Amino acid sequence: MRKLLIQILFLATPLSGLAQTSSVPAPAYNPPDTATSETAILSGGCFWGVQGVYEHVKGVTQAVAGYTGGAASTAQYETVSTGTTGHAESVKITFNPRIISYGQLLEIYFAVTADPTELDYQGPDDGTQYRSVIWAQTPLQKQIAMRYIAQLSAAHSFPASIVTQVDAAMPFYEAESYHQDFLVRHPDYPYIAYNDIPKVEALQAQFPGLYRSVPVTVLKGQAP
Repeated sequence: MRKLLIQILFLATPLSGLAQTSSVPAPAYNPPDTATSETAILSGGCFWGVQGVYEHVKGVTQAVAGYTGGAASTAQYETVSTGTTGHAESVKITFNPRIISYGQLLEIYFAVTADPTELDYQGPDDGTQYRSVIWAQTPLQKQIAMRYIAQLSAAHSFPASIVTQVDAAMPFYEAESYHQDFLVRHPDYPYIAYNDIPKVEALQAQFPGLYRSVPVTVLKGQAP
């Protein structure tokens, strides 16, 4: 349904994009991490756009689209799309914290990836499967996320209250292969061109030092 809706909008509306971007302060609490590889799981609407953004971030070695919040038996796209499984469309991000910190991943999340004021929907996509959630993999990640949300709230960085949840890590189930790297493989697809390409452009504009023009992909491996 969302794809049909966006195709109709794409044909009827000038290409201005649906992406909501914001200038947000960097996280004040962002302790250094000396590890060479960590993971983060983020939900912020359709996983095509979330994955597409993080595939263009330096220090990210992989960003996989999938499902988090429900059971393994219901982790299939058509079932998750009913909004009854507890899953949220999610992206599992593997990153090198010596190049990009967890706090910087969250800064990108709040600035260009998701609108944290939208409850159980993102842009044209409606349902609990599109809710915004930070799935904390460690107590430190939870602390960083909670403190950052408090910081953004105190600074009134958004015109409405932040409703993004910070939840404990739950199992991540990889999505079907046809969803992987969807933005990279189909940049002209109407939904992507209208809703998600503007997010990648905002990433480049707002975070030029963290932007990589050649994305790292799931199906082809790490970019050179």
